[in-house]
Amino acid sequence: MSDPLAPQAEGSSRTLVCSVLFVDIAGYSRRGVSEQIRLKQKFNEVLAGSLADLEARDRVVIDTGDGAAIAFLDDPERALFAAVAIFDNVGELPVRMGINLGPVYLAKDLNGQDNVIGDGINVAQRVMSFAQEGELLVSRSFYEVVLLLSGDYASMFQPRAAQTDKHNRSHELYAVSEAVRVGRRVAEAQAKRRTQRRPAAAAVAQPATVSDAGSHFIVSGPTRESVEAELARYAADGTNVIAAPAQVGAKWMATFENRRRAVRVSVEKLGMKTVVTAPTREAVDAKVTELVEFGARLEQEIEQIDGVWTAVLDDAS
Repeated sequence: MSDPLAPQAEGSSRTLVCSVLFVDIAGYSRRGVSEQIRLKQKFNEVLAGSLADLEARDRVVIDTGDGAAIAFLDDPERALFAAVAIFDNVGELPVRMGINLGPVYLAKDLNGQDNVIGDGINVAQRVMSFAQEGELLVSRSFYEVVLLLSGDYASMFQPRAAQTDKHNRSHELYAVSEAVRVGRRVAEAQAKRRTQRRPAAAAVAQPATVSDAGSHFIVSGPTRESVEAELARYAADGTNVIAAPAQVGAKWMATFENRRRAVRVSVEKLGMKTVVTAPTREAVDAKVTELVEFGARLEQEIEQIDGVWTAVLDDAS
């Protein structure tokens, strides 16, 4: 069996479920150029120090100009620990952060560097946009998954009022409490103890669990077989798998569509290109028709990539 976290061959791409931490410098665009340079240099130092314990193969870092997005490809707890480490080292730097867990599309950009697009990173940015300076918010999907890893995390979060973004999509939010520095150290100690106990616990078969993340469901289990068994139950009713089983830390995870919710179409701007993705071809086709009517040109025909229907349009008129 191949390692899902192994480096990808040139030109390859994949869809997977991962945690995405989005962080930016509050009020960055309103500052002078010299102040922006100073703040960004400090930000880069803090970010590098906070990720120092992570191997490059375990994360993808994207510079967003006024901050960064970090996709954590292994244990979801690492995203939480990294965010708190940033707060520990940030000093007077005014930052705000958001974390989401969801499906993303991992591929190479024009410079051959790893890049991440998709609903998982889009939602992380929107969650961050609801945060105030010095605040860390997480999405419902991330909150529920870390609780599956340890119920002790419940005391670290406080529910916030749901927010609606400009696309009329509602987001259930949880804020990391001010006592999180103490909680982080406790959580790290617990994580180490769980790691030490895992070889003995592996002999006890545990079923997979299903978490409702709104537009999709997340299946989490101790083995690939337990996750595949749960997926098979829903596949029998015609439900589509969004992301195939992949190992995330010590657990196996996969996502499948929530047929009770309306199909959501993701529209992402990449320079002069627009990438449209959705769990069904019909949803992508309808959105493409709408964009073409407004002057866009279909550059890449609709096709299914790793379980997600995708189309690429050129916005140049």
